[in-house]
Amino acid sequence: MQLTEATWTDADAAETELALLPVGSTEQHGPHAPLGTDRLTARAVAAAGAERYEETHDSEVIVAPTIPVGIAEEHRQFAGTLWVAPDTLREYVREVVASLAAHGWHRIVLVNGHGGNVDALREVCGEITRHDAAYAVPFTWFEAAASLSEMGHGGPIETALLRAIHPELVREDRIEEARDGASETWGEWIGSTNLAFDAAEFTDSGAVGDPGDGSAERGEELLNDATTALVKLLDAIEERDVSRPARQ
Repeated sequence: MQLTEATWTDADAAETELALLPVGSTEQHGPHAPLGTDRLTARAVAAAGAERYEETHDSEVIVAPTIPVGIAEEHRQFAGTLWVAPDTLREYVREVVASLAAHGWHRIVLVNGHGGNVDALREVCGEITRHDAAYAVPFTWFEAAASLSEMGHGGPIETALLRAIHPELVREDRIEEARDGASETWGEWIGSTNLAFDAAEFTDSGAVGDPGDGSAERGEELLNDATTALVKLLDAIEERDVSRPARQ
């Protein structure tokens, strides 16, 4: 059930404890892909996961509205990028989760579409689960996709998924521009240390990897892989004893 499309009476009638909270970002993804890429991909994976779960189980899944702005200051030199501090995102997510739990949807997966959010979401899920009336875990779709090779940024992986879910938003006439100004890897590495903090230090177009390599067919595979992983996670969460161990 998509909360943005449901009425309050629809929501009141839902018999489930499961909810998905997509978390994205508004940041550059090269000249060819929209600023909302991470929001769009997180929402698509959450919607597909909920739909498949509801088709195969006698249970609904609540899908909350997508959080559109995340931790993205590393893209600050590219126009249109928006960002908040890690503390801000953690607190906002925690309060949204609390409101979901207040309606009885207290087993929650944060479906994440942005690498910069990963650490903060893991941390806030720990805080929620230890101290609040909810159980929450993070799920980053591109970490779960079995057919994923190197992630990049605005490169073949994200462009492939966009071509599958929103082909009209990919500026195909700018693929060459993105490719010509892209870097091969994220950052400037010396051994295990990344010397760069901002994307503008190593990519001119904002892209990392060749977006031309990401076909719609591969995007469908990625979406299927991520959806399968999310449904498996929902199964585990629905069955899990989420009571907290007592202190010894």
